[in-house]
Amino acid sequence: MDKIAKAFNGKKANIGYIVAGYPSVEHTKEFLANYDESCLDLLELGIPYSDPLADGKLIAEASFSTAAKGVNTDTIFEILDDCKGKFHKPIVFLVYFNLIFAYGTENFIKKSAECGVSGFIIPDLPFEENGEVFELCKKYNLALVPLISVTSAYRTDEILTRGSGFIYAIGAIGVSGSKSAGHERLAKLVGELKQKSDLPVAVGFGIKNKDDVKAVKSYANGAIIGTQIVKLTANFSGKELNEKISELFG
Repeated sequence: MDKIAKAFNGKKANIGYIVAGYPSVEHTKEFLANYDESCLDLLELGIPYSDPLADGKLIAEASFSTAAKGVNTDTIFEILDDCKGKFHKPIVFLVYFNLIFAYGTENFIKKSAECGVSGFIIPDLPFEENGEVFELCKKYNLALVPLISVTSAYRTDEILTRGSGFIYAIGAIGVSGSKSAGHERLAKLVGELKQKSDLPVAVGFGIKNKDDVKAVKSYANGAIIGTQIVKLTANFSGKELNEKISELFG
């Protein structure tokens, strides 16, 4: 979790998302090898899943096609093992709970720690069911990043009791890549979260370009871009991809 704290230390964090193994395993390895040279302060690494409920069409198709090629949880762990020492910035898994459960919850969390992962974002694991994962994250010193939207504010207090790393404020009504909920509404949510928690707050979903990033950073501790980066990974790689991502964040 110390790596996550450093990502926000003294700056507004740039957070990116990619689908691990998309468009190929080698592409992801190259991305990780160039990660430290990128503008990103923290990376969300999505584990491919055949039914990614929180994802919009583009990410869902990338995730589904990658899973269909046979890229699975073990493949992702192998990628991280192969890339050890090639980057030092933090990575958190964005992973659906079915994949954790199928792997064996403690086995998955323990292996993640061994591979250098700093924490988890689990979109389909509600507060009422995350007690076991929360305790295991504490055991292995990993963050369990809470997701809070403009429509779940009434549950904020209890959600935050099991949150760590940073708060993921969902900036859209719907799946990733959806239209933003509006910056006035999001600023109000972020302000309320900052009153309730010392964790940094980053806004994702609906953040598409440097103008969105600038607006978000005026009230939040970081901005998260997912769909647009996944789109770029289909066409660019290496240093050129890093340059394209830098343009998104401005």
